[in-house]
Amino acid sequence: MAGFRSLARQVRDPGCDTALRRYSLRKCLERFAPYGHRATWDHLCRRHGFGPEDREADPSRLVAALDELEAARSVWLAYEREFAERRRREKHGGLRRPGGLDEWHRRIWGGNGVARCDDPARHPSQPLPEVVRRLVDALRNGPGEHCPVCAGPRIEWRSELRDEPWFGPVCEDCGVLIPRGLLTARALARTRGDVSVRLASVA
Repeated sequence: MAGFRSLARQVRDPGCDTALRRYSLRKCLERFAPYGHRATWDHLCRRHGFGPEDREADPSRLVAALDELEAARSVWLAYEREFAERRRREKHGGLRRPGGLDEWHRRIWGGNGVARCDDPARHPSQPLPEVVRRLVDALRNGPGEHCPVCAGPRIEWRSELRDEPWFGPVCEDCGVLIPRGLLTARALARTRGDVSVRLASVA
């Protein structure tokens, strides 16, 4: 099975026909797709001006899409190296049991679905590297009250998502499924409609 870098070389290879270059770009999303496969593909198609089913897309547009994807992947891989080093230090210090965010991180190792969007047609409009960088900053800084990607305050608990984890807080502004560990207990309770939290905020 070809890896991300091997597939990226095919996307850039002018000796490959356009259909293969497009196919290779799509296969890259099996290795790294921040919004999930379908939503990331939709994002790249929109931002770089080729159709989801266009097998004769302008190769320069395919390469530009790959450049964006690679830049986002570099941001994520740098964080994963930092994460792995931190876990080594913690284990050396006797902390064997990881925290909640670490459990989430293990499920999306490699970056697939790091900013998952349940609706493939609804996702952030910013460049992928910027979105991934904002999420990484939030992972470093700890939980907050708003969406870590767009800073939107409208977060809703969804109990029937299309993919694992099947339920969780979703930003109504940008469509990202927010890792629960990136929301404060108060913000998380608010997404679930906890009446006592709403009343306390009014008082």
